[in-house]
Amino acid sequence: MTRNQTIILYCLIFISFFAPLGWTPLFDLDEGAFSEATREMLKSGDYITTYLNGNLRFDKPILIYWLQLISIKTFGISEFSLRLPSAIASTIWAYLIYNFTKLYFDKTKAFYVVIFFVSALQINIIAKAAIADALLNMFITATMFSIYKFYQNKEPKYIYLTFLFMGFGVLTKGPVAIMIPFIVSFLFFGYKKEIKLWFKTIFNPIGIVIFLVVALPWYLLEYQAQGQLFIDGFFIKHNLSRFDSSLEHHKGNIFYFIPVLLLGFTPFTNFALKAIYKAKSYLKDDLKLFLFIWFAFVFIFFSFSGTKLPHYIIYGYTPLFILSGILVQNDIKRLRVLISLVFVLVLFLVFPDIVYATKDTIHNRFAKLTVENIYNGFGLDYHIYLGIAIIVAIIIYLKKLQTNSFIISMAFISSISVNFIIMPAYGALMQQPIKEIALLAKHKGYKDIIMYKITNPTFNVYYDGLVRKDTPPKSGDIVFTNGINIKHFPNKEILYQKNAFGLIKIK
Repeated sequence: MTRNQTIILYCLIFISFFAPLGWTPLFDLDEGAFSEATREMLKSGDYITTYLNGNLRFDKPILIYWLQLISIKTFGISEFSLRLPSAIASTIWAYLIYNFTKLYFDKTKAFYVVIFFVSALQINIIAKAAIADALLNMFITATMFSIYKFYQNKEPKYIYLTFLFMGFGVLTKGPVAIMIPFIVSFLFFGYKKEIKLWFKTIFNPIGIVIFLVVALPWYLLEYQAQGQLFIDGFFIKHNLSRFDSSLEHHKGNIFYFIPVLLLGFTPFTNFALKAIYKAKSYLKDDLKLFLFIWFAFVFIFFSFSGTKLPHYIIYGYTPLFILSGILVQNDIKRLRVLISLVFVLVLFLVFPDIVYATKDTIHNRFAKLTVENIYNGFGLDYHIYLGIAIIVAIIIYLKKLQTNSFIISMAFISSISVNFIIMPAYGALMQQPIKEIALLAKHKGYKDIIMYKITNPTFNVYYDGLVRKDTPPKSGDIVFTNGINIKHFPNKEILYQKNAFGLIKIK
C-alpha cells in the first residue's frame, strides 16, 4: 500500500469511526441499555452482573461492559467514551481484513476491500455504536481468518488463536461466536473431504483449555451469583429463543435481509451482488469458497431465525467485503456505483417529506406526534446538505476520474453523509429532547422521577440515576413521558417539553 493510500484509509476511518463519536446523543434502545448498564456497574462496583434500571440484565456477556467501564473511568461518562471501545474494535476489524486480503491477494485489492468496509452504510452505523456488535464481529473475523490459515498451513498456532478469539467472542455475545465458526468450518472442511482434520481441530486439547481459560471464569462467577436466573435469562431467553421465536417483537419474513443487504452495502452494493452472482466459480478456489460459505451460512441461518435484527447479517459481511473488493478493475461500472449512492441519499432526502405528507394516515398516536415534529430534526439545513452531497457525487461521476479516485470519492461522500447529516438529524428529532430533559432533571436535582409508559434508558444515562417505571403518578411526582401520555394528566406543570417528549410535575 502506498503512503497516499495509507493516509486515505486513516482519514476515512477517522471520519467514519472516531470523529462522530460525540456528534449525536446516544440512541435508544440498544445504545441506551448498554450504556446505562455500564453506568450502573460503575456506581455499584459489581463487575460481574449487569443491571438495567436496577433490574438484572442478561442480554449479553460481560466483555463490552468492562471495556466501556474502562473508557468512562478514563474519560468520564459521555457519548465519546461509551462508543470509543466499538470504534477501536472496528479499527482493528478493518486492520484484520486488510492484512488477510493482502496476504492472499495483494495490497491494492486489500485497499479497496477496506474502502468498501469502512464506507458501507451499515458499518458506519454499527462500527461506533455503544453496543457489543463491533467487538463481536472483530472476534468472529479473527476466528474465521485463523481457521482458514490453519487449513492452509496446518500450523498449531492457528488452532490456538482460533480458540483464543472464539473465547473472547463468547465473552462478548455468547454462543453465536461458537456457532458461526463451528458450522462454517464443518461445511468447508466437509466439502474439501477433510472431515477428520476438522474433528481433530475442534477437539484440540490445548485449544479447548485456552478457550475455557478465557471464557469460562465469568460464566461460572455469574452462575454462582445468580444461579438459575442466569441460565433462564441468558441461555434460554436471549440465545435459544432468538432462533425459534420472535424476541421482543423483532420479526420478519425470510426475505428480511435482502433489502438490508442492498441498503447496508451502499455505496458499493453492485459489487456485492456481482460477488454473490459469481458463487459457482468459487468451487474451484478454496479461499473464495470458504468466504462464500461463511457469508451464505449467516445469511440463510438468520433469514430463518425467529428473531431478526438488521445487524445480524453483519456477521457475514466480512467475507462479502473481500469477495466484492477484489472485483475492482479499471473498467468498473461507475454509473451503478453512482446510482447506488444517489438512490439511498435521495431516499433519505425525501423520506421526511413523504412521511410528513402521510401523517394523517398514521394510526399510532406516538408515531404521529413524532412525524408532526419531524422538521425539528430533518429541517432545511438537512435538505440543503444532503442535496449538496448528491450534486457533488454526480459532478464527480461526470468528471470521469480514474477508478481509484472515483471509488475513494464515493466512499467519502457516503461516510460524511451518514455520519454528519443523516444520523445527527435523526438524533436531533428523537434523542436530543431526551438528553435535554434528563440533563435538566439532573441540574435541578429532581429525585425519584417516574418514567411513565415509555422505555428510554438513555434518560438514565444523562440523568445519572435510576427511575421508577410505570408507577401510577400522584400529586407532587416528577414524570418523564411522551407527549401522548402527558395529555392523560389534566393537572400538571410542564417543566420541559420538546418534540415528542416532556417532563411534568403532577399537581
